[in-house]
Amino acid sequence: MPATLLRGGTVLAMDAGRRIVRADLLVEEGRIARVGRGLRAPRGAELIDCAGKAVLPGLVQAHVHLCQALFRNHADGLELLDWLAQRIWPYEAAHDARSLRFSARLGIAELLLSGTTCVLDMATVRHTDEVLRAAEESGIRYTGGKCLMDAAGSPPGLREETRAALDEAERLGTRWHLAASGRIRWALCPRFVLSCTDELLRGVRELSSRHGWLVHTHASENRAEVDEVRARTGADNVEHLARLGLSGRGVVLAHCVHVTQREARLMARSGTSAVHCPGANLKLASGIAPLPQLLSSGVNVALGADGAPCNNTLDAFHEMRLAATLHLPAFGPRAMPPAEVLALATIRGARALGLEREIGSLEQGKRADVTVVDLRTPHASPSGEDLHGTIVYSARASDVTDVLVDGRPVVRGGRLLTLDAGALARAAPAEVARLLRRVRRPRPDRRARRDRER
Repeated sequence: MPATLLRGGTVLAMDAGRRIVRADLLVEEGRIARVGRGLRAPRGAELIDCAGKAVLPGLVQAHVHLCQALFRNHADGLELLDWLAQRIWPYEAAHDARSLRFSARLGIAELLLSGTTCVLDMATVRHTDEVLRAAEESGIRYTGGKCLMDAAGSPPGLREETRAALDEAERLGTRWHLAASGRIRWALCPRFVLSCTDELLRGVRELSSRHGWLVHTHASENRAEVDEVRARTGADNVEHLARLGLSGRGVVLAHCVHVTQREARLMARSGTSAVHCPGANLKLASGIAPLPQLLSSGVNVALGADGAPCNNTLDAFHEMRLAATLHLPAFGPRAMPPAEVLALATIRGARALGLEREIGSLEQGKRADVTVVDLRTPHASPSGEDLHGTIVYSARASDVTDVLVDGRPVVRGGRLLTLDAGALARAAPAEVARLLRRVRRPRPDRRARRDRER
């Protein structure tokens, strides 16, 4: 791999000291070789002019659904459980290999163009190979796996027999884990407590222990969900999962909007990570997660956009801006320092995925996942004294000019090199129409009908 020299930028290292330095960054053999001023480019190296630009660690989103990118703008105006039952589950059940591959490529194109280099993804139940192939060809750093659903209340088109679901997850994980020179990693993805039997969740714990695979699930997203979990299990989400052995450094819980203080302490003691998804939690009317309290309790918190039909964007800058401002009325104007908000989307995200020694900060020896942001725009000018604040409050996804993953350029001059983003956007209307023709929608339940009548 030829060397790359990013010259003349301002490096936001996101290391322990949250350093900001005017420096060059040299990439060799996929890793950061040096960070310093006046670096010389080796013979044959590619030069990237970063004057007037910020050089960041590649952004990490620790909760996305690439399988749902094709459903964008087709599931508005519903709360979580109705949103799942009336839209998302029927749409996912209608996926075939072609539509799922298209959806994954569409989502990845958006992510890379907006500076996200690494994701933790939850696919749907079937055709998971297609998502992984899309990740492989696109160059994104991917951790994820097939969705697991076996409970009686799960939709017929997605519900699986417990042993068959676990066996397929193990087969796929054995095939894909550490593929693409380690850029792809497998995760076990039970959807949430209400769609999974305890037998399945115990099986997930056993597979995770045996293979060292991450566990990724939803927890405490919606009040009705929390109430139903409590009625079924006698415990709250986090506590129930912990009783089944699903807690610790290898467990990532998306949302955590309605966690109790006791659950927060349990997560902090065990090292379980939470993922803050402010855009999705607002749009689905789920609530506002107690982010400052989780952080002060010692919980590692990452950031995620969730899915395109509940946000309706996969833009990490949008999520950072919400995370930086949403909590200030309740916790005060200094509750979310911009440097720590950027940490949610970089080093804390990497820690949630168990990758903090490899990515998440720009330090010598780490993998060269890098995002370059142009600050010479009216909406980002003039920059403040703290460049972290300029990135979090003012920068936009459209300001991203260059992206490297594992030292390989995947976006140059705002153009995606690994996928044809324009062709994907042009083909999306026809692809979603093809999928919608196969959808079997359930009849609305009484609660949903009453809500509409109001």
